[in-house]
Amino acid sequence: MNLLALDTSTDVMSIALQRGADDAAALFQHSAAGGAQTSTHLIPEILRLMALAQLRFADLDAIVFGAGPGSFTGLRTACSVAQGLAFGAAAPVLPVDTLLAVAEEARYHNGDAQTLAVTALLDARMDELYTADFVFARGGWTQGSSVRLIKPEQLVWNGTNVLAGNGFDSYGARLAPLATRITALPTATALLRLAPALLAAGAAVPAEQALPSYIRDKVAQTTRERATIKALAGAAP
Repeated sequence: MNLLALDTSTDVMSIALQRGADDAAALFQHSAAGGAQTSTHLIPEILRLMALAQLRFADLDAIVFGAGPGSFTGLRTACSVAQGLAFGAAAPVLPVDTLLAVAEEARYHNGDAQTLAVTALLDARMDELYTADFVFARGGWTQGSSVRLIKPEQLVWNGTNVLAGNGFDSYGARLAPLATRITALPTATALLRLAPALLAAGAAVPAEQALPSYIRDKVAQTTRERATIKALAGAAP
């Protein structure tokens, strides 16, 4: 199975390309700073990996992208690039939940654990987190809660789940102090590991039906809101 995966939902641009399947699969990957640089570098890096793998876009079985939640601009970029490439390749598109990808990345770096309960976190900016619960068992993931947008203090830790994500530098002191924490991002390689099961479950869609998952419509704070938050931070003991 030949798969191209990309994620630009955070401040890291992540691309991975799988040629072949199972033990014979070859993996080509690239990660770099994202954000404002993504629109300039994403397509050239995809073309470079395709050339390294000696693949044409018509050879791809699917194009996988991190659908969200995450950066508003990053999600739009990943979706539009995946759609455009899929139209040209006549390939389906597989949107993947970025919080599920965080959970999978945490599992992979936790010794490829066969059982794991994860509360995945992504920094949503504006003093908030995206979060959802997942459990890995019997070779697959199940989602234990819907995606939530919360203040760090609103996270309810059940005493067992690993916390995985990228919000610890900003909000670590405001999260459950005793929870095991794993820094993890929704990488393109995590998307590739998730893709076979999701494709088998029929989660792929035609290119024109691929959509980002924004969770919230508001993407920035007003000047007054920023000033209020700064004042409150300055007044904190």
